[in-house]
Amino acid sequence: MMTSKKVIFWAFTVALGGFLFGFDTAVISGAEKSIQQLWGLTTVQHGFTVSIALIGTVLGSLTGAIPSERYGRKYTLFAIAVLYLLSSIGSALASDWVSFLIFRFLGGIGVGISSVTAPLYISEISPANARGRLVAMFQFNVVLGILVAYLSNYLLVGMGDNDWRWMLGVQAFPSLLFLVAVLFVPESPRWLIVKRGKIEEARRILTVANSGIDVSGIVADIRNSAHAGKQDGAAVSIFSSQYKLPVLLALLFAFFNQVSGINAIIYYAPRIFEMAGLGKSSALLSSAGVGLVNFCFTFIAINLIDRFGRRTLMFIGSFGLIATLGLVAQAFYSGNLGGYAVPVYLFIYIAFFALSQGAVIWVFISEIFPNQVRAAGQSMGSFMHWLLAAVIAFTFPYIAETLGGGNTFMIFCGMMVLQLIFVWKLMPETKGTSLEQIEKTLILH
Repeated sequence: MMTSKKVIFWAFTVALGGFLFGFDTAVISGAEKSIQQLWGLTTVQHGFTVSIALIGTVLGSLTGAIPSERYGRKYTLFAIAVLYLLSSIGSALASDWVSFLIFRFLGGIGVGISSVTAPLYISEISPANARGRLVAMFQFNVVLGILVAYLSNYLLVGMGDNDWRWMLGVQAFPSLLFLVAVLFVPESPRWLIVKRGKIEEARRILTVANSGIDVSGIVADIRNSAHAGKQDGAAVSIFSSQYKLPVLLALLFAFFNQVSGINAIIYYAPRIFEMAGLGKSSALLSSAGVGLVNFCFTFIAINLIDRFGRRTLMFIGSFGLIATLGLVAQAFYSGNLGGYAVPVYLFIYIAFFALSQGAVIWVFISEIFPNQVRAAGQSMGSFMHWLLAAVIAFTFPYIAETLGGGNTFMIFCGMMVLQLIFVWKLMPETKGTSLEQIEKTLILH
């Protein structure tokens, strides 16, 4: 079945939230040293400045299910666009450290809610046979945002004492585009049925999304799912025992995503490359290389995820991450840091990450929860992801300084061995299956 052009447009529009998510996450890497010098920040204050957006992200991911459930996915996405716009303009114009922290925090809240609502929306609007690549489009836009942030930083560095303001301020343009574009997407049909009982409106949207086929069976499955998720007429909590398996899968998946060291490498890429013996300009350019590799291999993953499945990509990625992290650790242990060994190993690491965890996480977590609790489940997985991201970003400079590069990367390597066991023993395959059928497989009613 061909994927409807309209559903591709809707998915791509909502995935713009991912572009802003990626840009906002990575742009600080080019500005962090200038900001530290400008306001004379201590090591602790500097770590706090880099991670303040992540603290906002943790809060946004924890609360993101609330507006998504109450006001709908569409209006929540619009609110996210407003937060991104405020953050980019405010942080670029900040006259003191405290106001800078406030605006970066607002952007972080936008990222957190976006990581809940955007994959959730795309998953709920997509036909089963194309859901993997459409939801993965969100991650593709995340890495495109990271790449553009790195390239933008590289091009803007050296534009004077305020080059960091330009780095942060250019985000206002895609934020405005997202704010306008999101007005042209419909509401999630599953939210309309489960939360508002608007059957006919949902049916019209599902018919367009599924290339005009009869969607009566899909509508019936969604309605049955809504009734199954209630006991005595009241909605069941995400903490109910029947949801134990998807909750466990989401939390473990998000945990392994972060203990791979991915965000430490993205946030501190220039610093890691300087530790490995590169000069400042080369380090910034190598960071752009990280973004380019991430982008290319995420694009490849989008085209493979519905063909080979989520679990297969995770197997391949786990083996690759174990090997590359081990090689980086060995390079630091041996002191072989003069050449390009560490950047090359990290480029290969990024390739394996993008092909597996990077592409699969938002797809998998958005699929494994029933309609009644999908927003809460997505929020839970996203919260675990961002909580660990904040902790790792805050502590990485201290850990790398205290334990050294070798020990730090060996810890990440050990965690990927545990991830391999998780994929082998626990992770189910979800490709090509309707959300309601996945629910029947994973939930004990």
